[in-house]
Amino acid sequence: MAKFFMNYFSFFFFLYRLVFKPSKNPKAFHRTASNIHANEGKLYHKYPSFAHRANLSKDQTLLLFNVEDALLKSPSLFPYFMLVAFEAGGLLRAFVLILSYPLLRLVGEDMGLKIMVFVCFFGVKTKSFRVGSAVLPKFFLEDVAVETLEVLKKGGKKVGFSNVPRVMIESFLRDYLDIDFVVGREVKVFRGYFLGVMEDKKQSNAALETIIGSQGLGICDVIGISGFKGSLQYHLSSHCKEIYLVRKADKRSWQRIRRDEYLKPLIFHDGRLAFMPTPLATLAMFMWLPFGITLSIIRAISGILLPYRLSIPILAYTGFQLSLSPNPSLQSSNTRKTRGRLYVCNHKTLLDPLYLSFSLQKDLTAVTYSLSRVSELLAPIKTVRLARDRDQDSKMMEKMLNKGDLVVCPEGTTCREPYLLRFSPLFAEMSDDIVPVAMDSHVSMFYGTTAGGLKCLDPLFFIMNPRPSYNVRVLDGVYGLSSFLGGGERSRFDVANHVQSEIGKALGFGCTRLTRRDKYLILAGNEGIVNKC
Repeated sequence: MAKFFMNYFSFFFFLYRLVFKPSKNPKAFHRTASNIHANEGKLYHKYPSFAHRANLSKDQTLLLFNVEDALLKSPSLFPYFMLVAFEAGGLLRAFVLILSYPLLRLVGEDMGLKIMVFVCFFGVKTKSFRVGSAVLPKFFLEDVAVETLEVLKKGGKKVGFSNVPRVMIESFLRDYLDIDFVVGREVKVFRGYFLGVMEDKKQSNAALETIIGSQGLGICDVIGISGFKGSLQYHLSSHCKEIYLVRKADKRSWQRIRRDEYLKPLIFHDGRLAFMPTPLATLAMFMWLPFGITLSIIRAISGILLPYRLSIPILAYTGFQLSLSPNPSLQSSNTRKTRGRLYVCNHKTLLDPLYLSFSLQKDLTAVTYSLSRVSELLAPIKTVRLARDRDQDSKMMEKMLNKGDLVVCPEGTTCREPYLLRFSPLFAEMSDDIVPVAMDSHVSMFYGTTAGGLKCLDPLFFIMNPRPSYNVRVLDGVYGLSSFLGGGERSRFDVANHVQSEIGKALGFGCTRLTRRDKYLILAGNEGIVNKC
């Protein structure tokens, strides 16, 4: 029996090393090194020495860099393809990709890349593919190394090239890193659908040659940054005056950039996955799904059917964290109200009014702009749909305030990042008893918001997380339009901006002038048309 267990664990350890330990190919390394020394007249340096160069001219420097080897800290591209598979193809396609992971470890890097491209792109509509602009930039930015970002700031015109499909990297490089030219491999298309097959490398190499030829005139320094892993391509060795080579040891010591170091702030992003889907993390997600679906049903039934005194303890027992920071001054003045109180919240998920109701343990009415019919039917609190017509909506809100307390989210849409969108000023005219409420939520596996998917599934994905949390903080009351100093038409904007700034200060969020329309144009390519179900 002891011999059997010894053989079993030996076999398991062998499979672990085969699948999860990065493969080494010393022959390929020596072949690359020999090619390096064969190119006479070229200056090859180890990558860290680039940081000491201070004599770069922005007008006289053309910087070429490999995205995978010189920009991203992660050594694997699998998580990015998993994002494409899950967000563009669905759960089944993602499951096929994770099942193919052992095969990807056994075949070569080029073949593994082709398999991932086929699994992720085959049969996907080109018009509906927005993962490259709406989902991937967030995860790419979180993987950018500080050292490389400093290098890019030194260079003049910058050219990023990669072996992955261009539709995956172009938006990230152009919109968030100000890269002038992006060269990647094209995915073949037939009648508006991706075929899952990439164009030959020669075409991307030819495109890079064209860029160097057109931009290299009058440029003194053409500098390339690549890796040891692959052999240097002809366009690097023939055009670059200097080439800096990145080793694996260099990447292990790199530091990822923080949010405040981004060249441009990341405010909007889409997709359901809230974690970097590495192989082990993706496997954990698929193992969690049966439990998560069951748990979400229990949480939903508890929140919809049971009274507050029973539902709140049950939600806490299932791992849901709900914290409230009440305002004693508001509670003491509650007895002299003649109308309903107007609660003004920032918008994190569709469940904001519900969790405010749970926190205060009182019935509230929520005004909504684009809630799906299913969500309206299942909502345990009363909801009123607004028409986006100022006169009609003001009459509706006035009517609801005469009946009781009202909740409004004047941003009009959710924002995942620590920013507040512009507050619509309509609420400022409705009441002199305005209570700002700062809302924040945290998830570890699934986002409970979407711009391009089905809105009716948003609450389900949120409560499917292992330990979702909500923090509700009630702030000091604010006077409305009739009591606000200044009067006139402009004052309602002053009230809205004041409430936005107070909530932003309480949460540590930045205040923006962006609107709901801006969000949907960036993420979904429309002005906020909702998929109703």
